[in-house]
Amino acid sequence: MTEAHKATSHEPFLLRRKLTVQGLGESQWEDFIQELNHHPCVDFAEYKPGNRLFVTYDGSHWSTDELLDLIGLYGGRLASGWWTRRKLAWYRFTDDNVRANANHEPFCCSKIPPMKRK
Repeated sequence: MTEAHKATSHEPFLLRRKLTVQGLGESQWEDFIQELNHHPCVDFAEYKPGNRLFVTYDGSHWSTDELLDLIGLYGGRLASGWWTRRKLAWYRFTDDNVRANANHEPFCCSKIPPMKRK
């Protein structure tokens, strides 16, 4: 089964993030999820029981840090702990990697490499 994505999303660069967010009430969660789903870079966002946030966004235009800033604007914060810090480090690494790959200009591998001048 194929899943439909937003027209603004570049499918090869979609990143899925799972975060535990604390400090948000029910109405704040509804407003937050609605804003995320209307954001042009976010493909899909949902709230799951246990204060878990599942977000899929276009990594070529958006990053985990921007998501964290938006969470902070709504008064939320991430769960503290070793595992959360570890996941955030991995998420930031993959964000950088996806953004670098999105900006990379591919070259033809059947081309003769440029000759060095002596």
